[in-house]
Amino acid sequence: MAEPTELRTRRPIRKNKKNTVKGQWRSQITGARPIEERPEAANARTELGHLEGDLIVGAKNSQVATLVDRKSRYLTMVALPSRHTTTVIPALQQALSRMDARLRGTLTWDRGMELAGHRLLTEASGVDVFFAAPRSPWQRGTNENTNKLIRQYLPKGTDLSLHSQADLDALAARLNNRPRKCLGYRTPAQCVALTP
Repeated sequence: MAEPTELRTRRPIRKNKKNTVKGQWRSQITGARPIEERPEAANARTELGHLEGDLIVGAKNSQVATLVDRKSRYLTMVALPSRHTTTVIPALQQALSRMDARLRGTLTWDRGMELAGHRLLTEASGVDVFFAAPRSPWQRGTNENTNKLIRQYLPKGTDLSLHSQADLDALAARLNNRPRKCLGYRTPAQCVALTP
């Protein structure tokens, strides 16, 4: 019997060992602090202020940044005209400045070059930035799961540039007021409000 060549997800079973990003410029971020240096409170989810972030990419090279608090699952979405670090860093600074001060402690990101200017972000906002290991999305599972919820409203292939910051704020508010089983069926907004 022949071995199947495709999985249910339609991706190949095996990947070519030569098809990696190891050693390429995009995986090299100067001064990147590894996730292992993140405070224990972030790992244990015992306090607010430990964010996970990522980009959601859409059609026509459009993107939106998402920031999710690990304890409360509170979501902030940021409209971005491009994914270049000179655009992303100021947009994240502005978003962090508008957030509840209790939510601004640390930020864990993947190895995307959009955060190559992480030191500028730390200097401007006081938020310490940590980086997950390459190709390890499970290290930012809270953000990955939240992005799946967002995809119910912004499916893959959507041109995200058509959505204004006000549209994204409204979507974030909708998800922040959606009860979550992991929060004992409270909403992220309630968790933030109930945490001293």
